[in-house]
Amino acid sequence: MRGVNRVMLIGNLGRDPDVQHLEGNIAVAKFPLATTETFKDRAGKLISQTEWHTVVLWRGLAELAQKYLHKGSLVYIEGRLRTRSWEDKEGVKKFATEVVGDNLIMLDKRTDGGPITPSSDGVDYSNQDIPPMGEASQDIPF
Repeated sequence: MRGVNRVMLIGNLGRDPDVQHLEGNIAVAKFPLATTETFKDRAGKLISQTEWHTVVLWRGLAELAQKYLHKGSLVYIEGRLRTRSWEDKEGVKKFATEVVGDNLIMLDKRTDGGPITPSSDGVDYSNQDIPPMGEASQDIPF
């Protein structure tokens, strides 16, 4: 039996896409995406939980992200999970799980043909500790 590896996310960018061009002028974009769930606890208090996902886009999607997306942009991303590993300078094995996107839909509303405006979902993306593209986006504890 074959497996299924599909991810569908709607969230806001935590910072502008970091776009690099690899050998052969292949564009790759990487950015953190925040998804927030809101629910009521047993006492009726509203609780919000935000999860951060590292999104990687290739070629045309990377160029689209560079041109139109910015910190706070609301997007729909569809893709697959990919986990990679490497050894750091001290020889410690590190892991990172990323969402490799193959579909991107921009959900921000346009204002009279002007630029896309960031959504106002109430989440402050400015105080997030997000590593740059060259560093591990997260350590997996298993």
